[in-house]
Amino acid sequence: MAAGDQLPSTRELIARHGVSPVTVSRALAALSAEGVVVTRPGSGTYVSQRPPPQPSGNDLSWQTAALGDRTVDSASVEFLLQAEVPETVSLAGGYPHPDLLPTRALANALARAARRPDAAARPPLEGLSALRGWFARIAGGSVTAKDVLITSGAQAALSTAFRAIAPAGGTVLVESPTYIGALAVARSARLRPVPVPVDQDGVRPDLLADAFAATGARVFCCQPTFQNPTGSTLSAERRSAVLTVARDAGAFVIEDDFARWLPHRTAAPAPLVTDDLDGHVIHIASLTKVTSPNLRIGALVARGPVAERLRALRVVDEFFVPRPMQEAALELVSAPAWPRHLRTLSATLLERRNALIDALSRHIRDASLTQVPGGGLNLWLSLPGEIDDVALAVQAREAGVLISPGRPYYAAEPPGPHIRLSFAGTPRTDQLDDGVRRLARALDATMTR
Repeated sequence: MAAGDQLPSTRELIARHGVSPVTVSRALAALSAEGVVVTRPGSGTYVSQRPPPQPSGNDLSWQTAALGDRTVDSASVEFLLQAEVPETVSLAGGYPHPDLLPTRALANALARAARRPDAAARPPLEGLSALRGWFARIAGGSVTAKDVLITSGAQAALSTAFRAIAPAGGTVLVESPTYIGALAVARSARLRPVPVPVDQDGVRPDLLADAFAATGARVFCCQPTFQNPTGSTLSAERRSAVLTVARDAGAFVIEDDFARWLPHRTAAPAPLVTDDLDGHVIHIASLTKVTSPNLRIGALVARGPVAERLRALRVVDEFFVPRPMQEAALELVSAPAWPRHLRTLSATLLERRNALIDALSRHIRDASLTQVPGGGLNLWLSLPGEIDDVALAVQAREAGVLISPGRPYYAAEPPGPHIRLSFAGTPRTDQLDDGVRRLARALDATMTR
């Protein structure tokens, strides 16, 4: 059709193609968004004027010199966020499958939030007081609503915390291995992540003290509960030791409490911030993992001058978190469906974890599970020393299963090859067994090369 030609009516398109009015409406909306057609109310839909062709072959090489060194590398994070690949079993995802999430309850919460009289009003810069109060009650201890700052999820909170506390070019201590998103954020903030080893009881306080003394760092980032990727939980003895080490070093502890609502059987232990009275712990919480990747609502808990610094940086970066999202989060966690969802998810994760462990015991003999986690979404496996975990991930993808190689989870050289396997990203439990069988074939192929 030529520019200016009128498209057939919606009724004619429905009859001609045998489709529903919704399909026609979505098709026209997509074409309009691409600028292919334009709708004139009361007249119809017309073909848009086509823009003149753009010249090709422009020289953009000057940007290489202007940009300088690259500090932001999103490759490892994008791997966790990749879309599902047809005919491939994903054991690499960072979120539960949509079938495990409270989709209907969230839709109802969004609808209720949209109907609120003040839904379009600008929220307080720190966040809605009721939502801040809810996060304070979840944190427990002496935390109050005034200590809470609402953020756009945990990743944004990590970025704010790192940049607010550590100067560019400085050092931040991290667990080894650790969440790759924390490493990406640290490096993008021009910080040097220094690893501190983790075992089955969490980070080792003796090595943490040595790292503070050797580097002069003033920040330690950790996940004390169901740590990603190992699944370890900081023991009761080490909790007090870590806080003592931080006090002696005059340092902050950034507590990423991402898995608060992901236990498998018993409730998660109280967060570190409940034992902190002197403002050393900066607590991060998030609803995203347990609700939807799209409900990016989190919280920063801090006391003292650092709280104002965090608030100032968050306001400069994004002004405020959109009110409808905050209202929807508050509606969701206040609904009767919320505790039911948490109970169902906990039971499902336990079932999925055990199914993946059973599949590994049947099909893979050359990998050992470092520990059985009490919560979270994944297992951490140790491989024979001659295996290249990155090469195994490539081979596994060719075999039709996605896994996470362990190397990106280390800030320095890893002590050996590992892989992380998620048991929450598939729609059905039987797919876990299928994925492990494909992984076993990939492992055999890698070992015979």
